[in-house]
Amino acid sequence: MYDVLIIGCGVSGAACAYSLSKYELSLCIIDASNDVSNGTSKANSAIIHAGYDPKPGSLMAKLNVEGNAMAGDICEKLDVPFKRIGSLVLGFNEADRAHLQKLYERGVNNAVPGIALLSAEEVKAMEPNIADNVVGALYAPSAGVISPWEYTLAMAETAVKNGAEIYLSTRAEAIESIEGGYKVKTNKGDFETRYIISAVGVDAESLRSMLEEPDYKIVPTRGQYFLLDKSEGGIVNHVIFQCPDEKGKGVLVSPTVHGNLIVGPDAEKTAAGDRATSTVGLDKIAATARRSVPSLNVRQNIRNFAGVRANSDRDEFIIEESAAFPGFIDLAGIKSPGLSAAPAIGEYVADMIRAGGKLPFEKKEGFIDSRRRIRFAELSHEEKAKIVGENPAYGRIVCRCETVTEGEIVSALHSPIPPVSVNAVKRRVGAGMGRCQGGFCSAIVHQLISRELGIPMEDIPKEDEGSYILIPLRLKGDK
Repeated sequence: MYDVLIIGCGVSGAACAYSLSKYELSLCIIDASNDVSNGTSKANSAIIHAGYDPKPGSLMAKLNVEGNAMAGDICEKLDVPFKRIGSLVLGFNEADRAHLQKLYERGVNNAVPGIALLSAEEVKAMEPNIADNVVGALYAPSAGVISPWEYTLAMAETAVKNGAEIYLSTRAEAIESIEGGYKVKTNKGDFETRYIISAVGVDAESLRSMLEEPDYKIVPTRGQYFLLDKSEGGIVNHVIFQCPDEKGKGVLVSPTVHGNLIVGPDAEKTAAGDRATSTVGLDKIAATARRSVPSLNVRQNIRNFAGVRANSDRDEFIIEESAAFPGFIDLAGIKSPGLSAAPAIGEYVADMIRAGGKLPFEKKEGFIDSRRRIRFAELSHEEKAKIVGENPAYGRIVCRCETVTEGEIVSALHSPIPPVSVNAVKRRVGAGMGRCQGGFCSAIVHQLISRELGIPMEDIPKEDEGSYILIPLRLKGDK
């Protein structure tokens, strides 16, 4: 029997695993997908929010500001791309100016560091490409941009290196209360555990229903995005927001940590698995974004995508232990700023379990809290020559757009959580993230997965199970 079973390995589940793996506990993580960070955690704005938006006194405000403060140290230790570039919320009229004042006061109450109201002249000095009719802005220097899937993977890998077990493509199908804990029935067998942490995003309501009727409703909300080429990455220097409304923080324009430009999202209630994009929605996003940055050129788009946020009917994170089923801890409604709050959520949940007094919380000796990978494109000429001399695979470029080498891909394929799809490799090393979006390198990545992991090429998917790239040719008479 495990001490803790975490169901779901998006950023919240990974953060819980990371926090709990610091102690002498038996941990297990399961996820229905074939990779970690394969839901909302990979398809979002990739922003670490400062924390001025949540209501003062709320759990959301507390964990947002704490998680933001923790991000820099975690990313430094675990080698996750993160840049604290600051954010600007733009105002275009007197009503907006009043709203900015309200956000400023919230930020002060939430202890957001360095927050300030700027004049139009100050904003234009910081961002020359901003619209001329801006009347002012709220500046939050602690906001940043991050690689959300690498953040998730880094925390999950660290947990695994410290003894946690992980089982992917493992879907929870039923939960049964047993003596001393729970039995979770899955498509890959049963798991017994003293505690369950439900971190399944848009599926939180259905998982809780396996034990009891939830007292909340999940409202899946789709947001669409443009990802523009790196040629557009310098058009703004900060995360640029407009004043938010009841649907969310609105359409943003922001550099990404990889040097691209991201634009979006909209907000539309949808089915949990609906990640389609539409011309109508994207056109509206582009028009709205040009209100902030008139020169925005979406013709430099290299990819569109959509993510589904786990909104709920409560304007708050739902992090609670069931009264009727002690040991079942629900993480539900972890919408924005969930990515920003994630490490603080992990610590908060660990404290909940510690306070329960059922498990020993002894600090683990020799806890591994570091992680490094070679990013060939970022090395000096001397460093490149040295590593190629040691391992010639680093001298073979697979992804031309992003200068990703065979050595980097092979290393990822033998990491603590090996990628088993072409897109999973993309998330780990960046192969396929460039202008051609894998048009050149995908076939080589496909071959390397097969060669290194011994998986037949026809069994390797593009992304989720079933998204196969190759279909065996059956000749007449074949069975």
